[in-house]
Amino acid sequence: MNGTIDHAWQIYRGTGEPHDGIDRLPPPPPWRRFDGSDGTEPLEVGDGVGNRPGALDRARAYRPAPDVLDTVNAAIYLRRPLLVTGKPGVGKSTLAYSLAYELNLGPVLTWPITSRSKLEDALYRYDAIGRLQEANLRRGGRDGEVPDVGVPDIGRYLRLGPLGTALLPWRRPRVLLVDELDKSDIDLPNDLLNIFEEGEYDIPELTRLPDDQQPVTVRTHDGQQVQVDHGRVHCRAFPVVVITNNGEREFPPAFLRRCLSLYIQPPAADKLRDIVAAQLGADALAASDRLIDAFLAARDSADLSTDQLLNLIFLATSGRQPSPELRDRLVSVLLRPLGGVP
Repeated sequence: MNGTIDHAWQIYRGTGEPHDGIDRLPPPPPWRRFDGSDGTEPLEVGDGVGNRPGALDRARAYRPAPDVLDTVNAAIYLRRPLLVTGKPGVGKSTLAYSLAYELNLGPVLTWPITSRSKLEDALYRYDAIGRLQEANLRRGGRDGEVPDVGVPDIGRYLRLGPLGTALLPWRRPRVLLVDELDKSDIDLPNDLLNIFEEGEYDIPELTRLPDDQQPVTVRTHDGQQVQVDHGRVHCRAFPVVVITNNGEREFPPAFLRRCLSLYIQPPAADKLRDIVAAQLGADALAASDRLIDAFLAARDSADLSTDQLLNLIFLATSGRQPSPELRDRLVSVLLRPLGGVP
């Protein structure tokens, strides 16, 4: 890529000479702010929508279309999961964070799907080996160096997964994000059928315990402690379930019957302007008409996400702004089709 070098804008210059240019870096985009501690002060409780970077900002800025609102509200009334399909970057996952933020439903419980995802892991995990090792230590070695103090409490070795936590008897429903279900093994959608229909599950390791060891205190996916009686978990308020899907496969009719399907269209020009204003402010929007037009023109012939537009506008309007020539080059860099360069 040829053109005039904008040294004032560049942080990394490619000269091989060390420098402290990183100290000139302006604040990050709202959706790339992280909240980890540097170890010098205690951590604080998060914002209630989860630990995903920028989740709060995205939740505040999300602007669903009327048809999205209708389908989402229908799913809430009917206590049915939402199966959300759309191109990358249209806000499928952000919808879950928006729901949790606006309805004050606590941190989003996220279950990222891979080809190895199993229903059992999403419900709970039991560290049987860890419990056995501690029991052996408590019994003591040959010389009796460690006293026998009994078998360790099973609840210390059992942790509920995101789905298992969502199905606890909360007074208000939790939001569960099942992200990219089409990446799963072919059997996983069928495995979910009974869970979504009945809203309950058993933990066999706890159901086998005698009455005098009930209930058992276990940890939730988001770090809380709850009691489970006789190994049975039954929801009180069915969770708000958002299942994202990139449309890469078909799902069984029995699974689809238990969900409400929603297709999110890429945002039109007026909706894009609302998103830019909500994420980056009115000043950034006022300076972005040409970039929005360029994005819409490019999106007509290629797969582009709204994130790409926000990245472009942020670079063009924040901190050390690039020169007009560099700005034109950034359009070609940041608005490349998601499928790769043609």
